[in-house]
Formats: sequence, C-alpha cells, structure tokens
Amino acid sequence: MPIKSFQGERAKKVRVTPSKLTVSDIMTSQLVIFSPEQSIHEVMRAFIKHRISGGPVVDESGQLVGVISEADCMKEISDSRYFNLPILDKSVAHFMTDKVDTIDANTSVFDAAALFSKSSRRRYPVMDNKRLVGQVSRKDIVIAALEMKSQTWRA
Repeated sequence: MPIKSFQGERAKKVRVTPSKLTVSDIMTSQLVIFSPEQSIHEVMRAFIKHRISGGPVVDESGQLVGVISEADCMKEISDSRYFNLPILDKSVAHFMTDKVDTIDANTSVFDAAALFSKSSRRRYPVMDNKRLVGQVSRKDIVIAALEMKSQTWRA
C-alpha cells in the first residue's frame, strides 16, 4: 500500500530584502548644539561633559552656520602656546568651520560610507529640506554595518 503524504503543497519562498537603510535611520537626533556667540571655553567644557568631539553651530533661527570640533579648539591651544599667551575666551564664530559639508537624510548608508571614505570628516550634519535634523558619524555607519551583516547588502 502506497504511503500518502499529508504535508500538502509547499509554500513558495519569497525572498525578503531589507528596506533601504538611510542616514535618517541611524543618525543621532539628540544633538548638543552651539551658538556662534558662545565662548570657546564653554564649548570645551561641553565636549568633556557630553563626551563628544564636535557639534553643529546654529544661529537664532535654527539655521546651520558652522561646525565646531576638538580640532578647531586645538588650533587655539596651539596658537596660544606658540605665542606664549593665555587661551583667550573668544567666541565660537572665531574658530568654527563655516563651510559645512552636509548629508541629506534620505542618503543610503552605503552612499554615506563612500562619502566618509573619501573625506577626512568624522561627522556630517544631516539635513532634511534645508533643516538640521541630526548628525551622522563614522561610528554610526560602522554600527549599522555590523547590525546588517546577516542581511543582504542591498541599498
């Protein structure tokens, strides 16, 4: 007597690919922001307090006007030592980088990784419709890559 199969017809496997992972999915949105009028000493204290190495500088209307980093502070420390002067309490506007490279919130993580690999930047402000919505760092990209390692690498 033949054996009957009670298994039934197998369901067709549908390959599921992850949705496009964008910069807005991995960025830091809780930012420590600075104003151009703040003193460089306040910024240095904020870097230590929040354990960060830089942040965006915004004006009163919330528009991005620059980025301040530890490297910018190092210039002041180095110059003061070279000229044998105390570190002056100048404003952020004096030290910040005002030509800011930004990244769009809808950029894929892979495109962001390519951008980081071609530049010496450690972080990019993230913009959405000309509005600052967050910041993405090299570390954010690395963490996203580790979390995606078991998925397909499609953007």
